Amino acid sequence: MSNCDSCPSKGKCGKNEADCGVSQIPENKIKNVLGVMSGKGGVGKSTVAAMLANELANRGYKVGLLDADITGPSAVRLTGLTDKRAYSDGKHFLPVETENGVKVISLNLMLDNENSPVIWRGSLLSSCVIQFWNEVLWGELDYLILDMPPGTGDITLTVMQKIPLSGLVMVSTPQDMVSMIVSKAINMAGMLKIRILGIVENMSYLICPHCGEKIKVFGESSSVLSEQTGLKLLGELPTNPSVSAISENSLNAVDEAIKQEFSKITDNILSELK
Repeated sequence: MSNCDSCPSKGKCGKNEADCGVSQIPENKIKNVLGVMSGKGGVGKSTVAAMLANELANRGYKVGLLDADITGPSAVRLTGLTDKRAYSDGKHFLPVETENGVKVISLNLMLDNENSPVIWRGSLLSSCVIQFWNEVLWGELDYLILDMPPGTGDITLTVMQKIPLSGLVMVSTPQDMVSMIVSKAINMAGMLKIRILGIVENMSYLICPHCGEKIKVFGESSSVLSEQTGLKLLGELPTNPSVSAISENSLNAVDEAIKQEFSKITDNILSELK
């Protein structure tokens, strides 16, 4: 177990040093650990996590992406690494790097067939995430992005208790049912004294290709959620074919308007993190 002096969340996590369960390896020097969470599957959480890692790397930061969604890993496809594999040097697992230097670890980088199901019980799933934190040679990172699983179960609890999160980014969509479920994740973070940086609203609107009108298909639920929780609305991402096609194309192939909007979201996340 490490002491608080080497922890990226020193003074910000709310944990007592005497009973803190966080451990680290000395080879890793990680300045900030950001969790991307939703509580609900299918809202684009993994896409937001991958886009955030990519945007930070494009700005010159040293970035890692840890796919903690063990039973539904998406990071490999989203980062264009489907033909790559992660290996061990006998002591540590070695992450795979994207073209712009994002270090990625995911269980799909260790499977012969990406379609093979992971049929594990909760304790084994949680142990896998901790191995990704403790046994992957991340080296020096400015930001490690965690793509967290949906829900408030074993893995999410393990991440919050065993990994020194600097903050959480909540991803939602503008639907009342989704907002209710995301609220559960927000309340869980509060109970465990994990800092929430704000909310990203995905699928917020679509732009009519004929007249350019912004159409709020699902209403304004995330704005209401932001007001109800007192959390900052970090930004809104539209429904856009270039985002849907990231896994077939690349993170850098999204429309310029999407890039500009996500750049503002990243600015807001970094501002809240200070």
